[in-house]
Amino acid sequence: MQATAVAHAATAARVATTGKAATGVKAAPRVAVRAAGASASSSFATGARLSAKASRTAARRAAVAAQAKIGDTLEEFLLEATPDPKLRQLMMSMSEAIRTIAYKVRTASCGGTACVNSFGDEQLAVDLLADKLLFEALKYSGCCKLACSEEVPEPLDLGGEGFSVAFDPLDGSSIVDTNFSVGTIFGVWPGDKLTGITGRQQAAAGMGIYGPRTVFCIALKDAPGCHEFLLQDDGKWLHVKETETIGEGKMFSPGNLRATFDNSAYEKLIAYYIGEKYTLRYTGGMVPDVFQIIVKEKGVFTNVISPSTKAKLRLLFEVAPLALLVEKAGGASSCDGLCVSGLDVEVKQHDQRTQICYGSKGEVRRFEEYMYGNSPRFSEVTA
Repeated sequence: MQATAVAHAATAARVATTGKAATGVKAAPRVAVRAAGASASSSFATGARLSAKASRTAARRAAVAAQAKIGDTLEEFLLEATPDPKLRQLMMSMSEAIRTIAYKVRTASCGGTACVNSFGDEQLAVDLLADKLLFEALKYSGCCKLACSEEVPEPLDLGGEGFSVAFDPLDGSSIVDTNFSVGTIFGVWPGDKLTGITGRQQAAAGMGIYGPRTVFCIALKDAPGCHEFLLQDDGKWLHVKETETIGEGKMFSPGNLRATFDNSAYEKLIAYYIGEKYTLRYTGGMVPDVFQIIVKEKGVFTNVISPSTKAKLRLLFEVAPLALLVEKAGGASSCDGLCVSGLDVEVKQHDQRTQICYGSKGEVRRFEEYMYGNSPRFSEVTA
């Protein structure tokens, strides 16, 4: 009997160390092994140890459950975030296109207006290549009725049903050759209209950020927060961050600084940022400059006009989708010189241009006060 007990103890030790029994059969859970190997000791002591272990395990599981969404795949997140299977399919199709674009941006050899890679892809400018990939992804999703882009501003009927999508295929394509971060922006509207709508009617919005890391950042109208998914080596998107609050902090990204020459209000605002020793973080790419506000949870991005510098940013393809992302992250926007959210300006034309500010509520209040004299929406917010 004693020899048998010793043999059982040795086997249990090997199982605990290697995770497999000598016969190759999968080991029982560690708790079961300890229980089986404890026959020679007090059952009371064993029960106490198991009870303590169970309590610790339950506590760890509870802690993990509290952050269950972080670490999920994109598919797992979407199953929880929306009951609409068509919206889930469309967002997955966009993620596939963005993953492919990330590879094309990394591997294309760009010169002037054309890019070609080692696979003999059609010779296209890199933004046109991205445009083509996105249209194909939306068509084969089966969930997109109309789609248009900065490259093809008139909507195309893609034959699906459920949603319509507008996108900027590669914002910042002119800085690809400098190896700065660039990105894709898109907005998703229910139904089959891309005019006579506002950004607030979006079902979802997102952007792909192509830099040292590839990130898919999305917001859904009916789900809280703004969510970041990091592309893994195995091709999966891993949920790495949820942002619900954008606080105050001295970081600014000033677009269209040429406007300061004949827009005195903008000149004074920029002088304020410099005088207050704000940190300048500006790449010339709208995607990374706005995305950093979400990542850092602070800061402000501005792009305004003047008599000599006209608006370049498109409401449908860029401004409204980014407004949804920023505002779902807990920030604010000010659009079109009207002291209103970028989500509340009506899209009357596909190529409609505007000016914009994104940032914390305090920074957007400051922007409106400097540019337009007051900020009724944020009168109670401390800037």
